[in-house]
Amino acid sequence: MLPADLLDRRQTHFTLWRPNLSKQPPVLVIGTFAAGNPNTLANRKDIPFAQTGQSAPGLWSIAALQTGLADGIYHYWFQVENTNPNDPAAEPILCTDPFATTVDWNLLSPPLPAGFRNDIDRQPASVIRLQGGRLSTVDPNGETASFPNDPKPDTLPTNNHLVIYELPTAWTRSEGSGMSERAVGSFKDVLALVDESAGGANFEGLDVLSPGRSYLAELGVNALELLPPADSFFKRTWGYDTAHFLAPDWELGFPDGQASSTANFDLAALVQSCHRHGIRFFIDVVMAFAKANAYQWIDFDDFHIADPSKNPSDPDALTSRRGDGQQPLRDGFGSTLFRYTRPASHPSYDPISAKIQNDPPARALMYTYITRWMRDFRVDGVRMDSIENVANWDFIGAYKNRAWDLWNERWKTAGSGAGADERFLVVGEELTLPFGLLTQGRLDALWNDGFRARIRAAILGQNNDGENFEWTVRNAIDCRNVGFTDLAQSVNYVTSHDVEGFRKERLFTMLQKSGFSGLDLQKRVQLAFVCLLTANGIPMFLAGEEFADQNDLFDANGNVTDGGGKEVDPVDFSRLREPMRHSIFEYVSRLVHLRRSYPALGVNDTDFIQVDFSDNKRVLVWKRGIASQDPLIVVANFSDYQTPNGLTDPNAKYVVPNWPPTPPGRHWREITQGRDVLSGQIGCEPIFSWEAKVYALA
Repeated sequence: MLPADLLDRRQTHFTLWRPNLSKQPPVLVIGTFAAGNPNTLANRKDIPFAQTGQSAPGLWSIAALQTGLADGIYHYWFQVENTNPNDPAAEPILCTDPFATTVDWNLLSPPLPAGFRNDIDRQPASVIRLQGGRLSTVDPNGETASFPNDPKPDTLPTNNHLVIYELPTAWTRSEGSGMSERAVGSFKDVLALVDESAGGANFEGLDVLSPGRSYLAELGVNALELLPPADSFFKRTWGYDTAHFLAPDWELGFPDGQASSTANFDLAALVQSCHRHGIRFFIDVVMAFAKANAYQWIDFDDFHIADPSKNPSDPDALTSRRGDGQQPLRDGFGSTLFRYTRPASHPSYDPISAKIQNDPPARALMYTYITRWMRDFRVDGVRMDSIENVANWDFIGAYKNRAWDLWNERWKTAGSGAGADERFLVVGEELTLPFGLLTQGRLDALWNDGFRARIRAAILGQNNDGENFEWTVRNAIDCRNVGFTDLAQSVNYVTSHDVEGFRKERLFTMLQKSGFSGLDLQKRVQLAFVCLLTANGIPMFLAGEEFADQNDLFDANGNVTDGGGKEVDPVDFSRLREPMRHSIFEYVSRLVHLRRSYPALGVNDTDFIQVDFSDNKRVLVWKRGIASQDPLIVVANFSDYQTPNGLTDPNAKYVVPNWPPTPPGRHWREITQGRDVLSGQIGCEPIFSWEAKVYALA
């Protein structure tokens, strides 16, 4: 197996890695959970750590067998001298184990003296099981993760036929009184979107979570990307404030009605259910910054940079060079930035290799983070947040390589056959598209934000900036036109979780603000989805877009912003009951099932066989597929034009020249309406305003 020395040591020892080589021994503060008002730590023991020695400088440890503790489940902290510049220098503070695999926010460290910030500095207890001298991951009440009969990785879908569903965990449902109930869409609620035998938790009774139903199977998506599922400091928004990187989010495992969180158990059950349904599981990882991560107190200066604007010459102050040539100061968006460039203050033990080195220590934390999630939760893909603010391409590439090595380790362990390279992906968010990230092998794929900009302009009848209308559409439909070389390098979307800013809000909200409603709005939503699901690239969409969910939270000016609803606006699955939205869902579902199965949509070949701008028309026709495949034809009308008497005259037609021949014994089927095309109408059906037709051979 790949080395992961600290994870190995943690099976028999309590360990604290503190590269600054403090001479004051940290203390293990450990006991058992005692329910009360407030909850407390019972049977407390304070046990000083011992320096491991010259072979592992900076590593402190205590053998579990030497603690005198009986077998059981324990809550604990590490007491260290504070290094956070916002708090009293060198004063003792209890910190969560930065490598904890379970945390329990039901038990916070005791109140701190004057000078500390009790709302931030009080940290949750770490949780561990001790049994026979060995330490292991456990939820607070004893539940553990397991993967009985997990399908082999080679049964999962390939990259070129993925449809990614980006799911936030802030949910709501509308009640009949016009009121809305907002809560956390827990791991159990997400499980009920997948597993027919599950019924949800916080949202039990919601139609899409009904037992006997697998909503995601109905929709047809085959990749679930959960917005950051690692433990977050804030009461659940959308998770972009990671605190404890190796622990699944406590709140996502703690739906109403439970006595304690079951985050490890629930997340494993969710991932295994995804695999059984042929759905890959992606995690969104936030590595540029953290909110209330323990190293902000344990060893601030080695791990973090406080404020780049105060020292712009610091090696960790600037972003990496962006695709537009700019290199601004890094932005922590209210969290604290990690260092990935400046070496450690002293050579010290490396948690991965066990060698002595002085690489930026945050790198090793993140390599351990991905090791834990890949091995223990069987992750099938990674999306890296805010690449420009991670600000180090060498680290990005090494992290990607670590993830791939772990994937190949799992693949071989499972005894899978050929195809490992086709079933794992590391995607980065760097919206200015510095293609060196791809050509230098730092990442496998990038978010293609230009697709969003172009398709949103097109469905409004406008050009994208600097392009005429034809090339607005062409450059969206074929990612190779803008610099990608393979469809699996480009993750296309019309809407993502980043809903702040010009034309980034939910599609329904944008169209409604632009004056559209009813059928006009529905047709443009559907046209956007045709483009998304037939374009060259991997399609992804934000949960709720498949039924035209809308933004409900805004700032004082009616805009979706950080101060409004950017990362708190919930998904409202109850809107699916509305007839128009349900019709959009069925339309999108037909296209999703096509995208994941039709061979022509899994290759790069994309040809425009007609561009018709005559008589105020804006009609573009594209063909997907190579010569040996059944082709796919899309006839897309981005205009008010429609064939005269198209609904009433059987001879009304719109002719597409050079239509591919129909093989003997085959026929064409129009996918969006689920109907067969009459032989006399092949390539010459009427067209209607702001509508697309998608034709496949059957």
